[in-house]
Amino acid sequence: MNNIKNWTKRFAMVALFIMALFATFQSISGVNAQLLITHLTALVSSNQTVSGTQPSLEDSIDWSKYPKHTVTATGYTAGVESTGKRKGHPEYGITYSGVKVKRDLFSTIAADLTVFPIGTILFIPEYGYGVVADKGGAIKGDRLDLYYETVEDVYTKWGKKKLDVYIVEKGNGKLTEEALKALNEDKAMQVFRQQYISSEKR
Repeated sequence: MNNIKNWTKRFAMVALFIMALFATFQSISGVNAQLLITHLTALVSSNQTVSGTQPSLEDSIDWSKYPKHTVTATGYTAGVESTGKRKGHPEYGITYSGVKVKRDLFSTIAADLTVFPIGTILFIPEYGYGVVADKGGAIKGDRLDLYYETVEDVYTKWGKKKLDVYIVEKGNGKLTEEALKALNEDKAMQVFRQQYISSEKR
């Protein structure tokens, strides 16, 4: 019984102490204590989301708002098996648009440029954002080639799939390294970026 009384007193003292701290903070800073609590709660919950069970990019956006297009998508690399070029070749890893191949939140992909012009941004379920930067001899009509860093990644992480992709933005026929970098470094997207670049580095 004494234990319960002691714990009740301690709890009451801690609660009074916290209330006194907030009242003192409010009187000194002029910031509403309730507002501070709300912001702290939001910060804690956002940190939990980042560190633990963060939603995927696919689940965070209503993709039904975007036009969709059914494609057959395969994977490719910068290597000889996909491009005929080896490391050391002056055009190794350079896309038709002139930017370097990249696997990131916004990755470089190849498409039929009459269907998806250079610079078109697509969302590809299970892959992420793809930015049309390249074309390929076998990439005609409703086909895409998705960039991966290794042949093993092409086969283990993708293979060949027929699926709906979402047209986020139609390209104007141009893409620069600066534009691609800006997309990948958008601060609001960094929590999602880790899902793509960390999975590629494992």
